[in-house]
Amino acid sequence: MSRDTSRPAIPAPTRIIALVGLMGVGKSTVGRRLANRLGLPFVDGDDAIEAAAQMTVSEIFAQMGEAEFRAGEARVMRRLLEGPPIVLATGGGAVLNPDTRALMKAKATSVWLRADIRVVASRVQRRDTRPLLRGKDPLAALTAMAEVRYPVYATADVTVDVGAGAHAQAVEAILAALQAYWATEGER
Repeated sequence: MSRDTSRPAIPAPTRIIALVGLMGVGKSTVGRRLANRLGLPFVDGDDAIEAAAQMTVSEIFAQMGEAEFRAGEARVMRRLLEGPPIVLATGGGAVLNPDTRALMKAKATSVWLRADIRVVASRVQRRDTRPLLRGKDPLAALTAMAEVRYPVYATADVTVDVGAGAHAQAVEAILAALQAYWATEGER
């Protein structure tokens, strides 16, 4: 793993950094860059679920349904959250599970990546890989999801507004918010 040496070093956290937020907000893309800055491994929750199931998320939804996907997601989240420090990009619905949420509170510093729903909708409509959006208007579907999920996302330790700007800007905003949180909470 290469570490970005063009910027000041930040001491590696001793807790998992769990990124939460709607699909398409940038958890995976920004998470990879954040992990590089922190010198931590990066894990995409959806990739870990696919590896465990030996199927794509779309195949799991199509063949087994959303309930089975959520059960597998909870098992994978438990395994990851009980492991060593990483930057974890959770699936958009992972924190809806109360057990996952409790484990995340105990083992991770959670960061809600929040963005304007119109920006997120424009991102997700570029690819047809999101089972919860298939055959639906992305803006309407994401708005409905936000109504249910935003109150849960709002329980995250840190909230960072990310928008249509560069991923590097989002990483810097997350790092600043994490450092402020760690300074007040005394944990890394």
